[in-house]
Amino acid sequence: MSKKKVLFIVGDFVEDYEIMVPYQMLLMIGHDCHCICPGKKTGEYVMTAIHDFEGHQTYSEKPGHRFVLNADFDAVDPTSYDALVLPGGRAPEYLRLNPKVLQMVRHFAEANKPIAAICHGPQILSAAGVLKGKECSCYPAVEYEVASSGGSYVPPNDTFSSAHVSGNLVTAAAWPAHPAWMQAFVRLLGTKIEL
Repeated sequence: MSKKKVLFIVGDFVEDYEIMVPYQMLLMIGHDCHCICPGKKTGEYVMTAIHDFEGHQTYSEKPGHRFVLNADFDAVDPTSYDALVLPGGRAPEYLRLNPKVLQMVRHFAEANKPIAAICHGPQILSAAGVLKGKECSCYPAVEYEVASSGGSYVPPNDTFSSAHVSGNLVTAAAWPAHPAWMQAFVRLLGTKIEL
């Protein structure tokens, strides 16, 4: 397997499972993963939030963990990375306001590098203007943003466990889709796993 460099863009109140699990999965199979946040440096942390589906009209939110960043936002060169991951939670709603975040996302889209986005992560893709002509799954509350930016919304299955691939983009609605989402992303990366 050829080792890939994967960049994660996160912020405070990123969804806990949507940063922890894919980060650990990709490390486990040998990829080099760097996690950055605007205004923060290596060794600093973001707070996470746990979103759960408990029968209410929307998800509930509980405090998560401190997730330690392992790269400096201001020092990162996106051209040195092979792929991008955009977790969900509440962070994307304000990360999409950061011009440098949007510039980084555009680099990955224009270079046709693999991009994985989940839950509210497609809010950043929408703000970056990279969804035109793409199919995109996301948390249902983000459907309007996907459609208004020129993308086609792909609804999740009933258990929120499905993922969707559209060219270099793999998307999913929420953390129950991790197995399908990461499997599709690993395929886009060209990773072969020997058991």
